[in-house]
Amino acid sequence: MKKLKASLLLSCVAVTLLLSGCGDSNKRMEIQGAGATFPYPVYSKMFSEYHKATDIKVNYQAIGSGGGIRQLKNMTVDFGASDAFMNDKALDSVDREILHVPICLGAVALSYNVPGVNNLKLNADVLSDIFLGNISKWNDPKIKALNSGVSLPDIRIVSVHRSEGSGTTFIFTDYLSKVSKTWLNKVGRGKAVNWPDGLGGKGNAGVAGIIKQSPGAIGYIGHIYAIQNKMSLVSLQNKAGNYVSPSIAAVSEAANTTIPADTRASITDSSAAYGYPISGFTWILVYKDQDFKGRSIEQAKATKALITWMITDGQSYVKPMHYAPLTESVAQKAHTILESMNYSGQPI
Repeated sequence: MKKLKASLLLSCVAVTLLLSGCGDSNKRMEIQGAGATFPYPVYSKMFSEYHKATDIKVNYQAIGSGGGIRQLKNMTVDFGASDAFMNDKALDSVDREILHVPICLGAVALSYNVPGVNNLKLNADVLSDIFLGNISKWNDPKIKALNSGVSLPDIRIVSVHRSEGSGTTFIFTDYLSKVSKTWLNKVGRGKAVNWPDGLGGKGNAGVAGIIKQSPGAIGYIGHIYAIQNKMSLVSLQNKAGNYVSPSIAAVSEAANTTIPADTRASITDSSAAYGYPISGFTWILVYKDQDFKGRSIEQAKATKALITWMITDGQSYVKPMHYAPLTESVAQKAHTILESMNYSGQPI
C-alpha cells in the first residue's frame, strides 16, 4: 500500500507541476463536480485542502446524487458524485462507459426529536412500519416493547424523508427493501420513491432542519449532519440481533465483505455482528474516455489527479469528518479503476 500511495502521489505532483507551469490560464483551471450531499462535509474539506496544495479549485454543487448523475450524463461537469451506484440498465442507457470510484463509506443515521427520550431502540419491522405510516404514535406497543423503562410520549410520529433524488434515500430504501417484504412490494428502493407518509426536506441539511424543528419527528440523514447538529440517534437492531449506533467502527465492520472489481456493492443489512445496518459507499463517477464535449487533455489529467489524491492523501481527512476510510483492498480496486481512464483511447 505504501508503494501504491507513493506512486499515486508522484502522479498527482507531476500533473500539478504540469498545470502550474503552463501559464496563468491553467492556474485558474477549475474542476467542476456535482452530486451527493451525503459526503459533502468531507468533500468540502478535501477540496479546500487540495486547492491549498495545488492551486486548483474544485467547484462542487451538492445537489443530490440524482442531480450529479444527470449533470454527468449531460456532460456539464467533470465528475458526478453519488451514494447510489448506477445499475446495469442505467449504465447501458449512456453511450459512454462510466466508472465508479469509491471515496469513503458512511452511515445513514436515524435521528429523532422525541421529548424526554434520549436513548431510542428500533428494529427493522418497527422502522419500516413507521415510514409506511402503519405506526403513528410514539407510545405504540411495538415501540414500547423495544424500549423497556423508557417513558414514550403520546404524540404523533412525523417521518421525514428527502424531497429530491438522493443516494442517501437509495441506501435507506435499499435497507428497508431487504428487511421488509411489504416495503419492497409497496415502495421499493431508489434514489426517489413514492413515500406513503411523512414530510420531505431538501438535502441532508433540509431533513435535519425539519427534525430539529418538529417534536415527534424521525428521519434519515448522513451521520455527520446528526453530529454537527447534536441530534439524538437511534440504536438499530442489526441482522445479528445487536443494537448498533452509527460510528466509524460500525461502518467499517459492515463493509467487511467481498467487494466486486467495479466496487458497485450494497453493504446494507450486513451480517457482521457489530456492523451498522444502514451503511454505504459513496462514489465519484467519471467517464472512462475523458475526450468529450471539447475537453482538453489537461482538464482530463487534472480530474484524474484530483480523484487519485482523494483515495490516497485525501483519506487522512475522512475519519475526522466521521466517515470510514477505504480499506486497502478497496483502495487498490479504486486505483485500478482510475488507471483505466483514457483520452481518445490513450492512457492519461
